[in-house]
This record gives sequence, structure tokens and C-alpha cells, in this order.
Amino acid sequence: MSVVLQSVPNTTVTTYLRPIDRDGLMAFAEKGKANPKAQGTNKVHTFMEGQYRSLSHVGDHKPVVVDEPLHLMGENTAPAPGEIVLSGLGGCIAVGITAVATWKQVKLSKIEVFMEADIGNSAAWGAGGALDKKPEDMGFQAIRVKVNVEGDAPREVLEEIVKHANYYSPVANSMRNPIPFEISLA
Repeated sequence: MSVVLQSVPNTTVTTYLRPIDRDGLMAFAEKGKANPKAQGTNKVHTFMEGQYRSLSHVGDHKPVVVDEPLHLMGENTAPAPGEIVLSGLGGCIAVGITAVATWKQVKLSKIEVFMEADIGNSAAWGAGGALDKKPEDMGFQAIRVKVNVEGDAPREVLEEIVKHANYYSPVANSMRNPIPFEISLA
């Protein structure tokens, strides 16, 4: 029995993320240019199951489950509200990176968004806790985002894509900028 060994040259195989429709993206961008004041509306219906566990229904998708950790009297069955907010931020930044890369005709092989936020707790959500807290002392006090993106462009181009996506991110801008906010009984 003889074995023949063949030398195979080293090859690198790069797989790219599923692309979006560039023509559709460009048509959507043109629509935005033609009517820069156009707005959409996001709608969510949330209801409590008990303790701190809630279900948020968004369109015809499975509900988004929110809970609190055990040390906050939750059941720890799902992410906490602040973690859900950060996941929305991460998703929005990743969508923006995908769109900008598609616009610039850069193929991406990886997008990862790592986020952490320092949160000022509202002392039992105002239920008899530190009642002298001001709104600016509660909620996110600082947000740090790191992006790992790889593709068929040099690092400078990838950095510009991330910077552009951050600048135009609806969720990031909602967090950075004061917006009118109203809450009332239904």
C-alpha cells in the first residue's frame, strides 16, 4: 500500500455576511432626500405577567420578555430593561454599519457590538426610596460602545463606516439628545 501526499497551497477563505439589497437601500435613501421631514412610528404593547416580568409585543413577532435580576426582586428569567435598551442600541448600530458599508460597496465578514452602561438606580423606582433624586441622577450615566468590524476595506474605511453609522443612528441619537417625552393614563 502506498500513500501519495499532495501539497496544497495555503488558502484563506473569507465568508461575508448576508448582504442587503443595495438598490433598495439607494431607493430608500432617495426617498429620504426627497422628503427629509418624513418620520415613521414604532409601536409596542407591554403588559406585566407578575413580579417584574413583562412581555412586549412588537408587530407579529414573538414577545420581548423583560425581567429584573434576583437582587432587584425579579425572577431573572430575561434581560433587565436597561439591557434591552442596550440591545436596541447594538442592533441599531449594526444595522447602520451594514447600510453604510453597503452604500460604500464594502463587503463585511464580521460585525460585533459590545456595550456597557453605568446606570444610576432610582432607589426602589421611587417607591419610598431616595426621594430626593433628580431625573438626571437616574438612568444611564455613561455608555461605552466598542465595535469589531471586519471586511474587504482598510481599517480607516471601516472606522469611517462605524463613525458614520453612529452619527446617523436613530437609537444612539435618541439616547444622546433630549426628546419630548410624555406619559399618561390610557
